[in-house]
Amino acid sequence: MPFTNDTIGGFFEKTVRNDPDREFVIYPDRDLRFTYKEFDERVNMLAKGLLELGIEKGDHVGIWATNVPDWLTFLFATAKLGVILVTVNTAYKIHEVEYVMKQADLKAIAIIDGFRDVSYIETIYELVPELKTQGRGNLRSEKFPHLKNVIFIGQEKHRGMYSTRELFLLGQHGSDEAISEILNTLDKDDVINMQYTSGTTGFPKGVMLTNYNILNNGYYIGERQKFTAEDRLCLPVPLFHCFGIVLGVLATLTHGGTLVMLELFDPLMVLAAVQKEKCTALYGVPTMFIAEFSHPMFKMFDLTSLRTGIMAGSPCPIEAMKRVINEMHCKDITIAYGLTEASPVFTQTSTDDTIDRRVSTVGTSMPEIEVKIVDPETGEIVGPNEQGEICCRGYNVMKGYYKMSEMTEIAIDKDGWLHSGDLATVDEDGYYKITGRIKDMIIRGGENIYPREIEEFLFTMPGVKNAQVVGIPDEKYGEIVGAFIVKAEDSDITEEDVRDFGLARIARYKVPKHVFFVEDYPLTASGKIQKFKLRDLAVELLEKKEQ
Repeated sequence: MPFTNDTIGGFFEKTVRNDPDREFVIYPDRDLRFTYKEFDERVNMLAKGLLELGIEKGDHVGIWATNVPDWLTFLFATAKLGVILVTVNTAYKIHEVEYVMKQADLKAIAIIDGFRDVSYIETIYELVPELKTQGRGNLRSEKFPHLKNVIFIGQEKHRGMYSTRELFLLGQHGSDEAISEILNTLDKDDVINMQYTSGTTGFPKGVMLTNYNILNNGYYIGERQKFTAEDRLCLPVPLFHCFGIVLGVLATLTHGGTLVMLELFDPLMVLAAVQKEKCTALYGVPTMFIAEFSHPMFKMFDLTSLRTGIMAGSPCPIEAMKRVINEMHCKDITIAYGLTEASPVFTQTSTDDTIDRRVSTVGTSMPEIEVKIVDPETGEIVGPNEQGEICCRGYNVMKGYYKMSEMTEIAIDKDGWLHSGDLATVDEDGYYKITGRIKDMIIRGGENIYPREIEEFLFTMPGVKNAQVVGIPDEKYGEIVGAFIVKAEDSDITEEDVRDFGLARIARYKVPKHVFFVEDYPLTASGKIQKFKLRDLAVELLEKKEQ
């Protein structure tokens, strides 16, 4: 029986009552600090403001923002109202945001001013021009029939948008009883969070996650690190990912600990935050940890408070792991594996595992979750150390993909097993190793990229007749995106043109780093494109280029 039947809102309120004066959220660079009680008051104010806008249980509200302080306020305010928070990748551009806003039936979206080279405000005005002419609260968008409000996270006023400051003011007039009444109607099996994961068949799919899924997963993730209320987690990973919300926020909440937040990853800020707040745990993908211990000012910081943490997203080099343990003092660092559809973690190493196991495996199965490895062709369970597809079953399996029942049936079989699409082995002691992928996916520095999605996008570019996308091995990111393009007749597009077309319209990490122009593709006897040959060709061509 999993740890709790509570909803996230209910569990949060319980923790506030048990330990109101413990620090819950800290932004060290802003010197912003909230105890559980202070944060709860802010959450209630925002929740009442959202109710005033007509946002109700079951509605979908998007959030497109970096880890700004009120990201977490939205997370808990929507959880208390039974509103489904739809997280939007901060690297998305107009093409991807439009898709998510439509597919997710967003009733409202909360945004910041922008990130890197993308103005979120201009993007939203371009997608929803009616904001500039219609009164707030009366939005009728031609493109997005469900959309009623755009909320700006910040003080500034933007035409047609409510600011969070105005929502807090609106919330002052509401009663806390209204929130309590709604909270009492919520159920552990209600969908509370929706995250988009790229699809093997083109466009991203909205993964529906329930209170039961992610609150319990967060608890067991914290257990593997031996978390207690005394732990202080430095969290520099994005909140729009499960890594941020579940492994970070919910693992901390379920143990009554403290979150030390960073708005964006910066190795120097991480080192300063750990020292200033005496953090006991630190998260990141391997490239983040490498950037921290390789920083020229690394030795100036006192990291002796660190004990544990999680490294996930891509395999960790053994030398990097040794330096994290010895030089960063994370002697109990753990490795986690999973996927968004599994809430997300279903295997993890523990603090007691040897360094070798923490580097060469992804640990053992999590409590209350069954894991098996099957032959992808026959579905039969394979023997120890034999390769097959890794699958899981348990409380953690998503409710399904939003409005994509056929895709859900492909992912979750009739017996309730979630098929990961990843290849793995398990040894006699129950330790799992990820050995490859069945599905055609690229993992660039922890970001999952599906070639099909980029191919579909490249087909929209004038001058492109055909496009095939593959992962090319890369020392820094593990893999990077390469595109093999057949030009249309009379087309004179260049590699630069393709990259510029992508940079203006899709997330930077998806834009092909290398573009190769070819006349045709290597094919199998049945006419299927042999992507492995394209991958080898890319490596060969890049080596020639460097000579």
